[in-house]
Amino acid sequence: MNYYERENVTRVQKDHYLKINNRKELEISGVKEVDSFDNEEFLLETVMGYLVVRGQNLQLKNLDVGDGLVSIKGKIYELSYVDEQHQEKAKGFFSKLFK
Repeated sequence: MNYYERENVTRVQKDHYLKINNRKELEISGVKEVDSFDNEEFLLETVMGYLVVRGQNLQLKNLDVGDGLVSIKGKIYELSYVDEQHQEKAKGFFSKLFK
């Protein structure tokens, strides 16, 4: 494997954006993992930390793990980031809820 091929293999999605349309559709880039979700709440690990999306009738519309893109539809009420100090606590809390 030459240097160019190695560079492409180890490239990681670093950009992170949120695009919300009329509080009904949400597109998110830079998603590393979808930790948990139901029709009222999503917990996503992004390149900028954990993101909690809360709403009503939330559905996973599209998931592209290769590009780190997630689309969610439903009524969006709240978007909030969990800071680095509380990431493990939040992950543990949400993991217990969704077992």
